[in-house]
Amino acid sequence: MTDLSLAGVAETVRRTSAGEVSAGVLVDAALDRIAALDPGLNAFSVVLADEARAEAAARDEHLAAGGEAGPLHGVPIAIKEEIDVAGTVTTFGGEANVTPVAADAEIVRRLREAGAVVVGKTTMPEFGAFPYTESTSRGITRNPWDRTRTPGGSSGGTAAAVASGMVPVGIGGDGGGSIRIPSACCGLFGLKPQRGRVTTAPHPHLWWALGTAGPLTSTVMDSALVYDVIRGNVDGDLYRAGGTDSFVEAAGREPGRLRIGWTTRAVTRGVRPDPVHVRAVEDTARLLGELGHHVREVDPCYPDPTAAFVPQFFAGIRSEAEQVEHYDRLERRTRETCRLGAWVTPRVRDFALRETERVSAKANRVFDSVDVLLTPAIAHRPPRVGRLDGVGTVRASLRAMPAIAYAALWNVAGNPAAAVPCGTGPDGLPVSVQLVGRTDDEATLFSLSAQLETARPWPLLAG
Repeated sequence: MTDLSLAGVAETVRRTSAGEVSAGVLVDAALDRIAALDPGLNAFSVVLADEARAEAAARDEHLAAGGEAGPLHGVPIAIKEEIDVAGTVTTFGGEANVTPVAADAEIVRRLREAGAVVVGKTTMPEFGAFPYTESTSRGITRNPWDRTRTPGGSSGGTAAAVASGMVPVGIGGDGGGSIRIPSACCGLFGLKPQRGRVTTAPHPHLWWALGTAGPLTSTVMDSALVYDVIRGNVDGDLYRAGGTDSFVEAAGREPGRLRIGWTTRAVTRGVRPDPVHVRAVEDTARLLGELGHHVREVDPCYPDPTAAFVPQFFAGIRSEAEQVEHYDRLERRTRETCRLGAWVTPRVRDFALRETERVSAKANRVFDSVDVLLTPAIAHRPPRVGRLDGVGTVRASLRAMPAIAYAALWNVAGNPAAAVPCGTGPDGLPVSVQLVGRTDDEATLFSLSAQLETARPWPLLAG
């Protein structure tokens, strides 16, 4: 690979804006890396080579004509399958849709307007139902750190594409940890924003109160750059976040002295974290203390999110399944999930949404005494691929528990939460911790994560 594969979003934009490299050269380099690496990883479901080259040429012509470079000028970007990209089929990771959509999702429109170039769409398990990127139609997506291991999910294709250096940034979605889990498995920075921070248009919601979209990147600043482009709402969005702080500015400033509580207790009963993750939290807590923060172990008194999460999970899957063109082409496990979720009537769903408010209020009590909560990002080490082979909905859900044990609560509560890399374990795979912030306080997470990144730089696979 050339050094272009090591250039993140911020460095790429600096080069294109200064005229040191053209968007066309960047896109060609990304497409070359995809051609070389993706056959062994299966990160991309669709590569838009011709479209990307044309889009890059338009970016270069705009600059040559005296136009201004956008904040993401010339940056090659990958988009998760569940997000509309004009001219492609929104497959949700399966074969049930066959007609290309006519228009970009609002988030994609904003990325293009900022100068980014869409090079393809990335793999996901059908409807993002489970945190491992495996499906009947797309096959198995592999972790670039160790191809016998999963990259996590459901944004596993996005994570594999970014971690391997095929693209500097990719867009994922998070309805129960699906940005943070693959980021943790692949050594990336992945922040789930506050509920309602990023529009879900053309859809009013993503899995009701649970889901949101956002970037997976190699650095904190890269994530902040992309979020400042895609954040904000449109008419029709069911949820809206508060606060207007620039995340780029937040990532560039010191966080001040914070009260940080840490725990390794999982939200999900019966799940025990791997000792590697326990040590990572304890080591990070010590480092944060050395950086001047007030750090102490806490008991978050987690509420049980089941009554809020499970109905919304089923309602989200069923609502997406009802909209596909060919229901009979859905995977067997997906159709089973829809059948098992038949009890989630609109009345049950509305009860779950009311439970969401109750769970959120209780979960947020921890922030009466701390500014940030530090936990493991996932409970298990990235497992071997084939995690979903031959299993139905119930067994797949049980196998998913260690992945979502620390993450899913914060989808219910709505708080911002980030997977922050902290080196590698004895198995050579990335290790990550989770930072959870107060409602609407992504800014503090960006500042604190950037401070950790400076104090303890995390390794990049391409390096």
